[in-house]
Amino acid sequence: MTDAIEATGLGKRYGRRWALRNTSLRVPEGRVVGLVGSNGAGKTTLLHLSVGLLDPSEGHITVLGDRPGSGARQLARVGFVAQDAPLYNRMSVNEHFRMGVRLNPHWDATVEVDLHDRLDLDPRQRAGALSGGQRAQLALALAIGKRPELLVLDEPVASLDPLARREFMQSLMSLAADGLSVVLSSHLLSDIERVCDYVIVLAHGEVRLAGDVDALLAEHRVLTGPRRDPLRLPAGQTIIRERHTDRQSTVVVRTTGEVLDPSWTVSELGLEELVLAYMESATTPTTRLRSVGSPP
Repeated sequence: MTDAIEATGLGKRYGRRWALRNTSLRVPEGRVVGLVGSNGAGKTTLLHLSVGLLDPSEGHITVLGDRPGSGARQLARVGFVAQDAPLYNRMSVNEHFRMGVRLNPHWDATVEVDLHDRLDLDPRQRAGALSGGQRAQLALALAIGKRPELLVLDEPVASLDPLARREFMQSLMSLAADGLSVVLSSHLLSDIERVCDYVIVLAHGEVRLAGDVDALLAEHRVLTGPRRDPLRLPAGQTIIRERHTDRQSTVVVRTTGEVLDPSWTVSELGLEELVLAYMESATTPTTRLRSVGSPP
């Protein structure tokens, strides 16, 4: 099976600043991938490299087994919705769809019917007069109308109200059910948790975590107990985040086995807490990732 995205030693530099550096990852096909990280982590740069809007400064990236943006066939296989859902403001809804028909040889006309049924749009209405939710839904319809194999979404719901965001995510879940590969960048971890089965966490232009959501949750635990040095944990534990009060220690660990010390209370964590733990470990000097038995 071909990976949806594969990158090896990928880097992108803007002047003297590296937005991505030495990034290696594999995104399997047929998954809904959540791409998360703080502002400036490199998410948009990675997505723009994936759709051929940027060329790498170093390393290699392939999308569906080919170089991004390498030709008409490759472009037809990838759908992209940018952060601001760009549309032609002076063109009507109908004119956008007619453009889609002319530019895409495998255009799926059912997306137009579906959009009108769900949103009751006036085909003559100009895109510039649409609400934020309507614009996002129209941009998504144009991206999927080309019948891509991979759909790349860069913060598509950032400016939407809760109702519009829910409608957008419901549309996305329907696409995922049909087997489409999706990469979704979002700051809204609740949306990531609801629709994604694979997650990538970026920080400072590097991959901090990547993998199947269920497998990652099974490998991580929260330990709570009387205050102590977490390095006293058994070998095989990687400390992701630690917090201490005068009396208590709370530690997120990645573990290859069980924690049998009865003085620790062991609990599971959700995807949002897991992602936040890795993001915090990338920004707080006292919580850098470290394995038990290694110097702090």
